[in-house]
Amino acid sequence: MKKYFEFDKLGTNYRREILGGFTTFLAMAYILVVNPQTLSLQSVTDFPEALRMDYGAIFVATAVAAAIGSFIMGIFAKYPLALAPGLGLNAFFAYTVVLVNGSPWQHALAAVFISGVFFLLLTVTGLREKLINAIPLELKLAVGAGIGLFIAFIGMQSAGLIVNNDATLVGIGDLRDPQVLLAVFGIIITIIFLVRGVKAGVFIGMAVTAIVGMIFGLVNTPEAIVSAPPSIAPTFGALFEAFGDPSFYTLSMLSVILTFLFVDFFDNAGTLVAVANQAGLVKDNKLPRAGKALISDSIATIVGSIFGTSTITSYVESSSGVAAGARTGFAAIVTGCFFLLALFFSPLLSVITSAVTAPALIVVGVLMVASLADIDWKKFEVAVPAFFTMIMMPLTYSIATGIAVGFVFYPLTMIVKGRAKEVHPIMYVFAVIFLVYLFTA
Repeated sequence: MKKYFEFDKLGTNYRREILGGFTTFLAMAYILVVNPQTLSLQSVTDFPEALRMDYGAIFVATAVAAAIGSFIMGIFAKYPLALAPGLGLNAFFAYTVVLVNGSPWQHALAAVFISGVFFLLLTVTGLREKLINAIPLELKLAVGAGIGLFIAFIGMQSAGLIVNNDATLVGIGDLRDPQVLLAVFGIIITIIFLVRGVKAGVFIGMAVTAIVGMIFGLVNTPEAIVSAPPSIAPTFGALFEAFGDPSFYTLSMLSVILTFLFVDFFDNAGTLVAVANQAGLVKDNKLPRAGKALISDSIATIVGSIFGTSTITSYVESSSGVAAGARTGFAAIVTGCFFLLALFFSPLLSVITSAVTAPALIVVGVLMVASLADIDWKKFEVAVPAFFTMIMMPLTYSIATGIAVGFVFYPLTMIVKGRAKEVHPIMYVFAVIFLVYLFTA
């Protein structure tokens, strides 16, 4: 084992790898709660129960997919990088594809499956790099920031901090509401942990908020601690139902698949480079086994969609494990084992309400918006498409619409500026596709 993972070469040992893997798990364990709540649209009270995904099945799918993805990444790519359903992508799945577009969740899972297959083919054939390189850096950064704003908006909405206002569309919620106050407390305590550099600050913030909620009677206490995992049957293999439904084959669903694909591209590439740099694994500006890491992610997405969850992606929270000493794929295996162990603690999820998870969404949104600092806002031809990409996501409640508007504006502003030759031909193709999408969606 030590020889396979090159412990001696990388200056690590079992203790450091196990500690690093456990630290990574703590830092990203919130997804075990946030993902089921998001995909089952728990914050949407008037959504038909018959059209919701099963909460328990999503919990199992989340844990199993995270474990399998982390195992593949650790064993095959040998990186200390853990995987799980991506925040932002799960929001797009639930709030755009299912809630706004009205597509059955089985169709959304099928779109995730197809995007995973495409991702795998593009990575194996080398086309993936060409597509990523065709998209300007400013738009990649704007996509990440826009998703951050969208996630934060969803968090504020589910916490009751932002509510409907007939005069202004949105307004501030009732700050005298105990549930809203609990969410505000959660936001403050989570921010304190993160500012103080606590690696698992998001997870610990949720735990403290839940405990405070139970003390004041705002959160129900769990009836048990350990139990058998919920049934995976409601979601397992459900995606294949979509392939026999003619309504699945639409231009709108094609744009959904492309959005899953694009966002997964950006998310994985950025996270992989960031964590590998931190671990000192980048040599001569090159990332060893990068192809294997991307293949691991695409396989995990395919497997995750079959079990019943949205796109699996690399987690930047893995950096907390690296900070704790992780340097090899053994740490990712450790993280995966903890996700499997978490399957038997599902009763504890009863204490996790919208007020408890909202702080996690808002804080993660803050972290994602940091990418705006690297956009050259002084160049107006770049600032316009970047701004529209970012702002249209929360305003239209759709990640896909934000990407579409930004990708349409970019060639336009560059042509007017006289920089048409700097735009990759693929971007013109994307612009046409998304323009058709905007007028047919």
